[in-house]
Amino acid sequence: MSVLPPALQNMVDAFGLLPGVGPRTAERYAYYLLRHASDTPQKLSQALQELHSGIGYCQKTFALVPAGQELSDLYTDPRRDKKTVAVVAEPFDLVALEKTGEFHGTYHVLGGLVSPIDNIGPEELHIAELVQRVDEDGVEEIILATNASVEGESTALYIQQQLGDRKVKITRLARGLSVGVDLEYADQITLGRALEGRQAI
Repeated sequence: MSVLPPALQNMVDAFGLLPGVGPRTAERYAYYLLRHASDTPQKLSQALQELHSGIGYCQKTFALVPAGQELSDLYTDPRRDKKTVAVVAEPFDLVALEKTGEFHGTYHVLGGLVSPIDNIGPEELHIAELVQRVDEDGVEEIILATNASVEGESTALYIQQQLGDRKVKITRLARGLSVGVDLEYADQITLGRALEGRQAI
């Protein structure tokens, strides 16, 4: 027998479906919505209902766009360099790079990483479309901005293989020590990458 009314328990269970949300956090979220003005749950409900119907994918970059929009503004903007493409795994990786204000090329969202354990093969990703873009847009540089994980590295290697002998420069994001990190707390992989990518001063 549940201690909570079914309507509240259903809300707790729904929040519990989200990644990283444990039972206590789910309870706090549900109780917050119960205690606050009725317009807060209504706004949340409306946003959830419009989530899928209001979002589409750019047919060129596979970035998220408003529903009905064919191409991303980041692709059609004449100030963006279409000959430089940053390849990312997910749409929010694009957001992170864009926040730096340092990148002025375009993006290509793979839709994940090659991961046999999760049954995600290269054919599930937008790799063939990336190769097609290289040919169609005359891309000169591909920046492989995938994670420094086994999946990220294997995906990057597969992309390199698929690009074959095309005359395109392939680069990776620099790896190494974060600002403010003490050497004694850095893991071996990070230290190794930092040594490989050392620069003259």
